[in-house]
Amino acid sequence: MADVEGASPEQLVSGSEIARLAGVTRAAVSNWRRRYDDFPAPSGGGVNSPLFSFAEVQAWLDRQRKGQDVSDEVRLWQAVRAAYGEETVAGVADIARRLAQAEPTPDLPADAIRLSEELVRSGSAAEVVEGLAARIADSVGRSGSDRVTSERIARALRHFAPSLAADATVLDPACGIGALLLTIGPRHRLKRFGQEREPHSARLAQLRADLGGQADVTIAEGDSLCADEWSQVRADLVVCDPPVGVTDWGREALLLDSRWEFGTPPKAEGELAWLQHAYAHTAPGGRVLMVMPASVAYRKAGRRIRAELVRRGVLTQVVALPAGVAASHALPVHVWQLTRPTSAGDAATAVRLVDLTANEPDGPLDPAPHQVVDAPLVGLLDDAVDLTPGRHILASHRDYHAEYASLRARLEHQLGQLAELLPALAEGTGPGSLDASTVSVAELARAGLVEYGDTEPASVSDQLDTDYLRGFLHSTANSRRSTSASGTYRFDSRSGRVPKMDIEAQRRYGQAFNAVQEFDDRVREVADLGRQAVELARDGLGNGALAPSVDEDA
Repeated sequence: MADVEGASPEQLVSGSEIARLAGVTRAAVSNWRRRYDDFPAPSGGGVNSPLFSFAEVQAWLDRQRKGQDVSDEVRLWQAVRAAYGEETVAGVADIARRLAQAEPTPDLPADAIRLSEELVRSGSAAEVVEGLAARIADSVGRSGSDRVTSERIARALRHFAPSLAADATVLDPACGIGALLLTIGPRHRLKRFGQEREPHSARLAQLRADLGGQADVTIAEGDSLCADEWSQVRADLVVCDPPVGVTDWGREALLLDSRWEFGTPPKAEGELAWLQHAYAHTAPGGRVLMVMPASVAYRKAGRRIRAELVRRGVLTQVVALPAGVAASHALPVHVWQLTRPTSAGDAATAVRLVDLTANEPDGPLDPAPHQVVDAPLVGLLDDAVDLTPGRHILASHRDYHAEYASLRARLEHQLGQLAELLPALAEGTGPGSLDASTVSVAELARAGLVEYGDTEPASVSDQLDTDYLRGFLHSTANSRRSTSASGTYRFDSRSGRVPKMDIEAQRRYGQAFNAVQEFDDRVREVADLGRQAVELARDGLGNGALAPSVDEDA
């Protein structure tokens, strides 16, 4: 049996690594842990992400003869991929239909039927379908599976979901194959409602529930925004990983829809339409957990809706998850939590902002103290209404007074040196007097006195001073030569001209140009420090971190 790449006997491995080692899915590894009493106990990690001794796992696989050959589960998956190509969801749905004896499946090839029935004899129909569903989730990002919620996102929503009573109601208006709807909260007794636009996904989600014995699950087919099948449902928890970046979500036909309680979503803000749809289905005291692209937290088009969510105390938490939790891309995603108040006095007075972006994708989901802040509503309601957690957490842990004192001291030091840097210049022979006898840089280059570097020409001769050359090239006279009649500026050093003068005079001019450039650089630095100080002072005075100083001598 091949070793896990780079693993040593002393190392710990995750469930995903065991699955790759044995050529099965993560779901199969979970089944082994439940089914076999001698499966190695976790040697580290946490409850949600246990780690196992590589040596113990390898020995167990050898004893069980698992991973020696290609498993029937792998062969079944390969048969589905061969028969259905990119439509693997349809293939797994057909297998689920056959195993549930729901209806004929004429498209299912004979080898897939045989392999699925052999697997059922050694396990159960539910285990076979769950194993294939896990493989679909593992292949997220390929065509045909990009609408499937990754296991890492599902894990995050399970972590942040509230405790639910046994008779609670859960709704997922874009449930896909059921990754969230079927795994949130206690497995049984909850009433679960789902809707999914893609027919094969909706069918597979329902069959997963039926085969798994989850009786109180009803999944409808259709577009929730345009044809809501559960308009009368008010859920204790609404979970959703909605379609991302879809502009054709039906806005024109839904302009006057009553669901837009916080404002009509712009065409490019379909995610905010899903968010308000979910909130419209939330019972008093109920919550929404919505997966959102990070850009929804700051995009200008959604500012007014974000402001209303904050102002009314409906938005209660935004969690920035690590990059990599969405398997189809490497961008970070957020989880927004909304809570419908039970009364006017029950609205939130702050939004909890959690930044886990520095964590590993499979790392802890409980934030460290420096990763969380409870931001008062008034502090969020500025011109941008930027709800990006990292922005506010950084400000909350900022030492405004020390930073302002440092900026002020640097400014005083720079200002004290500034006047000394400006060179003393004598009166010249008059404007235009140096234009009479000049030479072009192109001529100097042909004479072998200049070479062109990556940025500007430089002297390669002791007859020519580089600082003098570059100083005159950036003079007003050469700038005028580089400006066209239409006002377009395009600097061309080859066409620039410099006055003819001996090397000593060149060096004096070069030193003067250098001094002016240093003064210019210092002025820009002082201006930048001044801008930082002004922004810091306004921010600190506005949020209470800074206060006007009291003159004790007054």
